[in-house]
Amino acid sequence: MSASNDKDSDIKSAKSAEPPIKPKPEASASSSNSDSDKDTEEMEHILQFFKDKLNLFGAAKEEAEKVKVLENVTVDGIIDYIREKKCKKIITMAGAGISTSAGIPDFRSPGTGLYHNLMKYNLPHPQAIFELDFFMKNPKPFFELAKELYPGSFKPTICHYFIKMLDEKGLLLRHYTQNIDTLERITGLKDDKLVEAHGTFHTGHCLKCREQYTLEWMKVRIFRDEIPECEKCDGVVKPDIVFFGEALPNKFHRALSDFGECDLLIILGSSLAVQPFASLVDRVKDNVPRLLINREKAGHRGAFVSMLGMGGGLDFDSKNNTRDVCWLGDCDEGCLLLAEKLGWGYTDTYKHRHHRENSQNGFRGPQNLKVRRKLVDELKQRVKQEHDKIKIEEKKEKEKKDEKREEVSTSQEESSKKPTDIGNKY
Repeated sequence: MSASNDKDSDIKSAKSAEPPIKPKPEASASSSNSDSDKDTEEMEHILQFFKDKLNLFGAAKEEAEKVKVLENVTVDGIIDYIREKKCKKIITMAGAGISTSAGIPDFRSPGTGLYHNLMKYNLPHPQAIFELDFFMKNPKPFFELAKELYPGSFKPTICHYFIKMLDEKGLLLRHYTQNIDTLERITGLKDDKLVEAHGTFHTGHCLKCREQYTLEWMKVRIFRDEIPECEKCDGVVKPDIVFFGEALPNKFHRALSDFGECDLLIILGSSLAVQPFASLVDRVKDNVPRLLINREKAGHRGAFVSMLGMGGGLDFDSKNNTRDVCWLGDCDEGCLLLAEKLGWGYTDTYKHRHHRENSQNGFRGPQNLKVRRKLVDELKQRVKQEHDKIKIEEKKEKEKKDEKREEVSTSQEESSKKPTDIGNKY
């Protein structure tokens, strides 16, 4: 049978499978409650119909198929999951939120976001600075912005070093980032572990002849307030960051098979608002835990989608959630808390690396050594307080068990000393 015949057959069967809704009876003197019950029943029929139809395509899942992934669907559950070595192929996904503490603005925050601060470039609209057509006509605003954001002016955050630590412990399968700041590279994360989904400043190409240029070559010209021009054909050299309308790097598409191997997904500082990056959360298997560390919830599925039992997005609030955990707050604080609870000695490691980097020249931003030390010390103190609290609770629990055991023992001794009924008779 031909493909067209198959398609016609599918269309006919779909048409014949109309929702099982009974025609409304003529108006009568029945009560409004009866009408309401009928409406509710009809809605249930419609909902069940769509569930059944969508299930043909594998979208809906029966509740019986739900498998308990985490003992506790909390950060502590994630920590236990890692500690018990249930995961060895972690994928991290990162957005602008992991670099804000380095002094790099995100895109959308009111008042401080990148889009809010682009008005000084006299653009037709904020996104124009990342549109290829506008860039071809007027590249100057982009290179003025690039000078402010250029790699080498900022250094990695706690969050970046947490990702590197996962790699050093042999737990990181791959790191996917929306950021173009190359801060992961500064931590020493190797190219084969890194997928820069929206491109990078690390290299650049001539828009005419495609000649490749290095980060340093472009930096010299950008900081001389020049528009980088190709040495072969005088075309404009554009950093290899992805502008609106451009295809994502080939490496992004080649690496997508990673998600079938992933056994823990950690999303850091991303609003999960930009596709296709946002859809990556759905590529892991159904039994893979997903942890979001962000200032606000992101990527969560809509109420209607959840009601239909469909997949798509993160599911924090559903009573059927077995694997999605959300930790709301600063990304650095979340990563530090996670690492310290895992007993990785992360604070001292970070301090050492940060001190080493501060001895290098060329870094700027609000992350000078004193500020960073204060932040790390504060976070370490919070973790210590939490550890102390847990120890106190464990001690109390142990004391209760000891008291109970002693009571049982005392009761047994007293019982053994009492004369028996037979003894009393004689």
